[in-house]
Amino acid sequence: MPNRGVHFALTRQDLDGILATESDEELLSVLSDGIEERWDEEWLAQTDKAWDAIHRCLTDGELAYENGSYPLRLCILGGQQLYSGDDYIVSLKKPEECVAIAQALARINIDWMREQYFAIPSNDFGREPTEADFQYTWGWFTGLDSFYGRAARANRHVIFTVDL
Repeated sequence: MPNRGVHFALTRQDLDGILATESDEELLSVLSDGIEERWDEEWLAQTDKAWDAIHRCLTDGELAYENGSYPLRLCILGGQQLYSGDDYIVSLKKPEECVAIAQALARINIDWMREQYFAIPSNDFGREPTEADFQYTWGWFTGLDSFYGRAARANRHVIFTVDL
């Protein structure tokens, strides 16, 4: 389904395969035929369609690759962009970045996240922020800190993927 965000903590073989690709088509093939097909629940974190609001909450309310402050800007869209087309996003985070992301995410509580969520400009967000949507966003956000922590402890790179 489109617009469903997923983070994958990569094995060395996965990373090598991704970095060896020379086109967007090859990259998507490596993702779909290996990483996504394997769907290793221990090494992935889903953010469903909440990835958009999560990114906006963790940055400056906008949807861009390099907005906001380090390391929170890296959690969703930030990092090395591996896909050059406009129908998919694949952003890569290094293990040392995963350490910083995990630590920063662990400090976020529901009150801070709610304040950030309701500060998102609705004209850019495309909808009015609601309590129900905030709860949906918070539900998909929880667990990202432990996911990034596991990836960091295992010295794994992480990719965030979403088809647009």
